[in-house]
Amino acid sequence: MVRGPGLGWSVMKASVPVFLAPLVFAAATVAAAADVRLEPPKDLDGYFPWSPPASTEVWNARARQVREQTLASLGLWPLPTRSPLGAVVHGRIERDDYTVERVFFESAPGFYVTGSLYRPKPGVGASGPDGRRAAVLCPHGHWPDGRFMNESEAGVKRELDTGSEVFAEAAHSPLQARCVHLARMGCVVFHYDMLGYADSVQIGMEVAHTFKTQRPEMNAPDGWGLFSPRAEGWFQSVMGLQTWNSIRALDFLESLPDVDPRRLGVTGASGGGTQTFLLGAVDPRPAAVFPAVMVSTAMQGGCTCENASGLRVGTGNIELAALFAPKPMMLTSADDWTREISTKGFPELQALWARLGAADQLALHDRTEFGHNFNAPSRAAMYAWFNRHLGLGLPAHALVEKDFRRLSREELTVWTADHPAPSGAAVGPAFEKRLLRIWKEDAEEQLAARPELAETGWQVVLGRTLGQAGTGLSWDDATAVKTDRGDHLELRGVVTNPTHREEVAAVFLYPKNWNGDVVVWLDGTDAPSDAALAEVRAGRAVALSRLFAPGRAANPLVRNPREAPAYTYGYNHPLFAQRVHDVLTLVQFCRTRAQYPARSVRLVARGPAAALGTAAAFLAKSALAGAEVESTGFRFDSVTDFRDAGFLPGALKYGDLPALRRLAGLP
Repeated sequence: MVRGPGLGWSVMKASVPVFLAPLVFAAATVAAAADVRLEPPKDLDGYFPWSPPASTEVWNARARQVREQTLASLGLWPLPTRSPLGAVVHGRIERDDYTVERVFFESAPGFYVTGSLYRPKPGVGASGPDGRRAAVLCPHGHWPDGRFMNESEAGVKRELDTGSEVFAEAAHSPLQARCVHLARMGCVVFHYDMLGYADSVQIGMEVAHTFKTQRPEMNAPDGWGLFSPRAEGWFQSVMGLQTWNSIRALDFLESLPDVDPRRLGVTGASGGGTQTFLLGAVDPRPAAVFPAVMVSTAMQGGCTCENASGLRVGTGNIELAALFAPKPMMLTSADDWTREISTKGFPELQALWARLGAADQLALHDRTEFGHNFNAPSRAAMYAWFNRHLGLGLPAHALVEKDFRRLSREELTVWTADHPAPSGAAVGPAFEKRLLRIWKEDAEEQLAARPELAETGWQVVLGRTLGQAGTGLSWDDATAVKTDRGDHLELRGVVTNPTHREEVAAVFLYPKNWNGDVVVWLDGTDAPSDAALAEVRAGRAVALSRLFAPGRAANPLVRNPREAPAYTYGYNHPLFAQRVHDVLTLVQFCRTRAQYPARSVRLVARGPAAALGTAAAFLAKSALAGAEVESTGFRFDSVTDFRDAGFLPGALKYGDLPALRRLAGLP
């Protein structure tokens, strides 16, 4: 007689599609503490610890996975086409030992990156034997007015009194101070604007950084804007646009004849620190980075421009920064969310760099007596770091900042009478829609040329592969509810997945003359259908499941009042993916159950479960003896609310349900 595990069950019913309301079968009652998904969703203020890998091989595999997840979540899998930059460099301003020029170029057709280019004068600082110089990219972060920052007199006094700054000019603009001294050290420096700051006017501050409320008019099938369900479906975000601008800014620096592309550095603080470690994670070109006051196990990035759906699901800033290993990286801390980095996060990073034979390539400037900053002491540490790792070879006295004369807003702006700022259709909502359409069309062309990338894209979208389904899956046989149904035994209980701290309520129907085959049957009913029972009469076992959270008809959101989907989905799988994970758990349990391993496992999904079955058939296709999944009229493109239980970020980019069906090998 077949025996099996279980818990007591309560009977619940469902009559609507699983992606609109949960599938419900006869189900076991699960305590909230037993399944992590029943806890409040994780948000950017959660705790994000990281453990170093057990071996180099383990890390290499994990790093590849996280890098692909990062690129896909940012809308950069595959990378967009590198269209001509069309760089314009003009309006040179002379200083004694350096120059500053105004720059704008197109990171995508009609989309401008703006900034200031600092260059040392001939004979100033260090240069290579071929005359080319190291270059440093400087994202500015969330300082008031960005590149145009001008601290108040009261603020200047405070900075000088606390020892944060030595010179009043640097206290007025620590951003300019950084660029000036790097130029004096012999580096070419590009200081560029984040979206909505300074000269970056095409997508405004109110969208890029202070977005609050969904805009229904920006979610039409023929045109949509950032933060809309359709933009999220295409993995289009402010964070992705800014990261692409950073990549193109490296392209710009590399294009300069006086720049040595082998010696590129990146440094920024706060939101600029986020851009620094992200660029180091996804672009192989930086030789050394210095992300200040951002990398920690605590707050991960409060701005909409620092969050993207899918980005930090199962990971966090410590691991994202670790993707730069084993190259040179220095972090800083302050009296902010980074205050505990010396004991939480940095030791683990040290262990990774040491394992990779590069212990001396990682450092921490730990100065928690100062508030959130990129002040003179931190900049001094950065100058020494780049001096060493960009091969400048300067003596210590050359690393000490000197006073300088700040540039005014009028001197910094790239838009002049000869080079007017974008206006009309080149700014605002119409431009936003146009830019996202260009991004979408380019992605379609790229994926058509490289269709193999869609499989990885879908794995990121769905958040788990069969190989990641979990190990140690178990079932408590002692508490199973067993009912003799005459020709078969019914077992009701819970499959426990300790890897992911999840529980899957399940019903197993074992024929008394079981042939070893199992059918995972999903059809949205609350009892075995006649078709499922026919499988049992044919000697095959049938596995049913209510899947996750039968009482939830919508995704639970984090408490952040701003309606940016990434605040929730940047840290949590959506319900659709969670329910697919349950199917994977069930398939894996049937395959690996020690007492009653299946000879083969087949998947059947009908009616309201067809969309979930399609996704599960794709992820588990290598382990299934076959899959029978009905066609469904549901499309992810039909979801117009990011709260909807059918919302799945990234699903539109990789071809919606029809493409997923093809990848699953379904007719």
